[in-house]
Amino acid sequence: MGLQFVGIDPDTGKNGSPTAWVDPETADIVIQSYIADEATRAECSANTAPGHAQGIPDHETVVRVPARLIPVLREACDAAERAQL
Repeated sequence: MGLQFVGIDPDTGKNGSPTAWVDPETADIVIQSYIADEATRAECSANTAPGHAQGIPDHETVVRVPARLIPVLREACDAAERAQL
């Protein structure tokens, strides 16, 4: 089964579309959003989680999710909870 579309940024234009999906098989939330700028990436790299190496691993990235997408994320969280077995 494919990803379940949850919602898109209500203020999206033709140049961007922060979007949320849920994978009903894993209950993972999948986010498409803006690439974080270098200043944000540097701040994330400097503020490491306890017990973790500093920096952003090659297999991860940092994205910015606009605050106006919060209602969509809440809906995605609810859908993810419903998908869990």
